[in-house]
Amino acid sequence: MKKKVIPAIIIIVLIIFFAGIFVLQQVLKKYSHSDEQADLKSYFNIADDSDVPILLNKEFTEEHARLLDGAYYLDFDSVRKYLNDRFYYGKEDGILVYTTPETIITAPVGESTWQDTDGGSGDEESKTSILDGEILYVSLDYVKKYTNFSYETFTEPNRMVMTTAWEDEQVASVTRDTQVRLRGGVKSEVLREVEKDESVVVLEQLENWTKVVTHDAFIGYIENKRISDAATKSPIPVTDYTEPEYSSLVRDHKINLGFHQIGGPGGNDTLSDVTAQAKSLNVISPTWFAVSSNDGSIRSFGSEAYVKSAHNKGLEVWALLDNFTGGAEVSTHEFLSYAQSRANLIDNVVTQSLSLGVDGINLDFEMVSSEDGQSFVEFVRELSIACRRAGLVFSIDNYVPMNFNDYYDLEEQGVVADYVIIMGYDEHYAGSAEAGSVASLGYVENGIINTLKEVDPSKVINAVPFYTRIWHTKNGTLSSEAVSMKIAANYVSNHSIELQWDAGAGQNYGEFTESDGTFNQIWMEDATSIGQKIDSMKAGEIAGIASWSLGMETADVWDTIAEYVGG
Repeated sequence: MKKKVIPAIIIIVLIIFFAGIFVLQQVLKKYSHSDEQADLKSYFNIADDSDVPILLNKEFTEEHARLLDGAYYLDFDSVRKYLNDRFYYGKEDGILVYTTPETIITAPVGESTWQDTDGGSGDEESKTSILDGEILYVSLDYVKKYTNFSYETFTEPNRMVMTTAWEDEQVASVTRDTQVRLRGGVKSEVLREVEKDESVVVLEQLENWTKVVTHDAFIGYIENKRISDAATKSPIPVTDYTEPEYSSLVRDHKINLGFHQIGGPGGNDTLSDVTAQAKSLNVISPTWFAVSSNDGSIRSFGSEAYVKSAHNKGLEVWALLDNFTGGAEVSTHEFLSYAQSRANLIDNVVTQSLSLGVDGINLDFEMVSSEDGQSFVEFVRELSIACRRAGLVFSIDNYVPMNFNDYYDLEEQGVVADYVIIMGYDEHYAGSAEAGSVASLGYVENGIINTLKEVDPSKVINAVPFYTRIWHTKNGTLSSEAVSMKIAANYVSNHSIELQWDAGAGQNYGEFTESDGTFNQIWMEDATSIGQKIDSMKAGEIAGIASWSLGMETADVWDTIAEYVGG
């Protein structure tokens, strides 16, 4: 009996032993560290051998760099987005342009050379830019000539670490050889091995794992027990490029500018009439110049006698240049798209201005399309150089800033120009779907507030309207006409309209219905409404006031303006 029992016990023991080994193996397998390597091309989302993913300021970008002919390039839009938006692509000319306060630097696409308008030139080690289909790629080494940033590249696979900001960061040290894993967990794929004493930047600390970024562009997880000595580190910023200063001809007094609408040479004779009742006016801007041809020619109503007369009255003259009264055949897109036509236009308007003896140029380009936004801003930069050299004050008229017109780039205007003028009117205009104020108080306030987010107040001027609109609704059809303050006051008086204060609009409002059923409405522009707008200007501590246009106002408005300018 004993002989039969002993083998059975041995078999049972062996079964238990091997079962224990199996269970132990499963437990060890469950809790042991996986050594499975991650697919790095998939991790970095690499498309081909020229594709270079970018870790920018500890985050991966959707946009990738390109490795072309042994040099690293970034597409033009990404250069403007991440590095320097002062670069301009002259697509029609096939050139890459960079503009400083004093010179225009031009590099032909597909070449390594460049030249500037001061006679300087150079030849880079690689092509400054390469056109691949419709996409322009710009050399990062060329961008670095005018921009403070750093980039470091790695291979197998290709990748790049780019830094444009140098905020404090948390850095920890690896305590023993370990792995950076794709996710927190011992079974997650391994991104790469890290050695003892290697430094990593801490992004986020979890219960058992820490999210880190390595110096060579891996973002992953290390076990908490494998790192220590976390400390704050201040990276050393790149300061290779010294940003040149943009000097400005900002006056040491409040600006009180009046636009003088002139439709022909004879209009110059009205100078004395339109300024007769003006108080504290110190700048006049006659509508003299207009682009008359796509090659950059201009039409001029300028008068040297007008300038002398204005100076005798204590007025500076900032001659206005527009893009909409010089002829129907003129295309803003065409003359802005070519370097030569921009240069011709600038030379023509500056030469005319100097010969007439004016003190400044006021740029009034309206209805510029978003497509031409970058060309417009490049023109502004180039014109600023010429004005700076000639000693001419450079001011620019702008719509009230909205999301849909941000391509006018008030921030850049505020850097390169002397004054940024906000045309705080035409809130409701001919063709508006509903009747309303030309310039309600809220509209003006928001215009000033939003402008001051982009431009220093010492450069901001708010323009007020010396006109309003009379609105008519008949049989469901809305129409209107713009009228001067004088005509509006007569209209109210002649129709015995009882005005009521509209606190929301900051204006007096009136309405009446004619015998034929026509419903008429008017939001008055007068000394009271202008005073409300001036209160907003005072709150913003801006540089002054402008008005459109001289001769349309009532005399009492000047007392309100004079108090603001003198105060």
